[in-house]
Amino acid sequence: MKNLDRLNSILLVDDDEASNFLHSIFINKLDLDVNLNSALNGQEALDFILGKGQEELELPCMVMLDLRMPIMDGWQFMEAYEEMVPKKLKEQITIVLVTISDNQEDKDRAITNPYIADFSQKPLSDDTFKQLIQKHFSLASI
Repeated sequence: MKNLDRLNSILLVDDDEASNFLHSIFINKLDLDVNLNSALNGQEALDFILGKGQEELELPCMVMLDLRMPIMDGWQFMEAYEEMVPKKLKEQITIVLVTISDNQEDKDRAITNPYIADFSQKPLSDDTFKQLIQKHFSLASI
């Protein structure tokens, strides 16, 4: 599991705009200097990562990925991510799978995926984000 030094940006991927908004409030409460972006499905997230990979500062360090979405769900995103995202970019991104489901198969599948760093169940809170960020990024204190 990678532990990156700096958290510059977070990409929230969820078809529920209210969840993305609420999660952005929780992240902002942590008073971090990060760029926040959101995508409403896996295809938008993939396009964002592939496009922003050209611009070093905009590449999301952390992707909060919902499982159940239209157009391209979380698992379809992960398949495309593995095939299409260059290794150099993957090394800079921490993916956290988030879902409302307590499906054990999803948890098991997430744990065995080398590109998924963590699994978290909704609803998320500012404490959840704080724990995830402290776990995966070497920040002095938040």
